[in-house]
Amino acid sequence: MKVSDLRGILQYVPRFRERIFVVALDGDVVASGNFGNILLDLAVLRSLNIKVILVHGASWQIRALAAERGVALSNSEGIGVTDDATLRVSLEAATNVLNEIMQGLTSADLRAAYANAIIAHPAGILGGIDQQHTGRVERVDTKSLHLFLNDGIIPVIPPMGYDGEGRTFRVNSDGIALEVAESMQAIKILFLTATEGFSFGEDLARQLSIGEAEEIVKKRKATVPERLLSKIEHAARACREGVARVHLLDGRLDEALLTEVFSTEGIGTMIYSNEYQQIRRIFKKDVRGVMSLIRQSVADEELVKRTRADILAHLEDYYVMEIDRHLIGCVAVHPHPEQAMAELACLYVAKAHESQGHGRRLIAFAERQAADRGLKRMFALSTRTFNYFQKKGGYLEGSPDDLPPERRKKYDASTRNSKVMLKDLALTGAPEAARS
Repeated sequence: MKVSDLRGILQYVPRFRERIFVVALDGDVVASGNFGNILLDLAVLRSLNIKVILVHGASWQIRALAAERGVALSNSEGIGVTDDATLRVSLEAATNVLNEIMQGLTSADLRAAYANAIIAHPAGILGGIDQQHTGRVERVDTKSLHLFLNDGIIPVIPPMGYDGEGRTFRVNSDGIALEVAESMQAIKILFLTATEGFSFGEDLARQLSIGEAEEIVKKRKATVPERLLSKIEHAARACREGVARVHLLDGRLDEALLTEVFSTEGIGTMIYSNEYQQIRRIFKKDVRGVMSLIRQSVADEELVKRTRADILAHLEDYYVMEIDRHLIGCVAVHPHPEQAMAELACLYVAKAHESQGHGRRLIAFAERQAADRGLKRMFALSTRTFNYFQKKGGYLEGSPDDLPPERRKKYDASTRNSKVMLKDLALTGAPEAARS
């Protein structure tokens, strides 16, 4: 591990210390070769005084055991009818998974306990069909969970629930994770499953707002695998109920859990309810960070050198992009109202956050700021990134004669020989909104 990696992790520790994470493991993740590494990752979380509640599924093991016993399952996910035979297989499979998890946590020197914390009622009759032994969460025994957590013990919750009459119900583990997180006021749910997250075509969606997640459930239902759709739906519901972030990540990948928790971009898909990414005006306290951010780009002659005094003199023109309160990009909009033009300048996105669309968001934001001031045309001067402006921003190459007179004087006095890139804001339409 690099020292810089450790510094990055330490930025998150004060925010997460003594807060609750609900980690939900699918059964096939428990059965994967990476399960031992996940337990070590949980040990890292506990060492940082993060409280962990572990919820596990068992559908993979239920199917495997049913095939071995020759039992025809009514369903394995806990979201359909659970008949007598399926309940018996589910109980045995879930008990086996629970035992495997308890053994693994003990071997990782973690204190853990089975938590009989789910009070369930029958799911009842849905669509005219009796769901039999399928249950829904009626209540979470938060008192017992807090007792475990306060004593440094990881509660482990299986995909089962019980009512006051001693009846057992098969309950979907995604639903349990949601109810536990809401009741315990957890700040995160981490769904570890056998997929990397949600993708638009070949592109993994790194972040989804509640609205975007709900739109997927509503309009893409037929094209999204049922298990992934369940997690997206429960994630959106969790965020509506006050859970700040829900993460979907591939539990088969080593270090996926820690990478997701302790980095700004992560490795899976995050559904968020609060302000995650924003573009805002720069403050005086940000100037040092901006200068540090663009230092290498200035050295590579991609950006013009700026002093602290230069930025402070035009502070109202500068904006920064943050992810999780970490500064990752910047842009400036210098107006030339006499010519109804504006210069897009100091556009930069940190290397670690490239290829995520942040540059396009900053450009769109800058154009919107200029358009809101009644300016009609945007220009940018570039020595090395003019192809980016053309392909990603829709800019066309102009000439120095297109520049406002005041800016033309500075251009002529410079030896950079930058290309002049132009865009008519009247033709931009509604620019892409930055997430905020």
